Amino acid sequence: MTAAQTAAPTSPASQASHADTVDGESCCPTCAAGHEKTDLAANTRAAHVRRDLKTLTRFIEVACKGRHPQRTRTAATLRSHNVAAIVGHEPQLCPDCQKLLAHAFVKRTACRMDPKPQCKHCPNHCYHPRYRAEIREVMKFSGKHLLLRGRVDYLLHLLF
Repeated sequence: MTAAQTAAPTSPASQASHADTVDGESCCPTCAAGHEKTDLAANTRAAHVRRDLKTLTRFIEVACKGRHPQRTRTAATLRSHNVAAIVGHEPQLCPDCQKLLAHAFVKRTACRMDPKPQCKHCPNHCYHPRYRAEIREVMKFSGKHLLLRGRVDYLLHLLF
């Protein structure tokens, strides 16, 4: 018997919380301890993604209001994400900014890098070139705007 097979949980309580086994072998060498670590890592990653999505939304909102003051804005809704639940309110954006937000949400959610670097330092640029240039302009505009109005936490997000 391998170490992985002997490490499989034997009590009914531990088997109930453990993933299914295949042919008597556990799904990982450390079983329950490994799953707890994986769950913790998944929760931490989800929290980081949620924070990044909130920051992206805030930056795009600021840029939309500042760069497109005459455009008609509607509530941003996406089929892939519940924006209002993530952000805490329904962001009002013009159609172009809604497209950018949708692209940013999909790309950030699907990012394979862990830990995620800043996009400008990433070896694999996933944004479409048009959206990449657009998000750069949004970050530049919103970063200056929020910094001048005392939002240092957004600047720290950009730097770290």
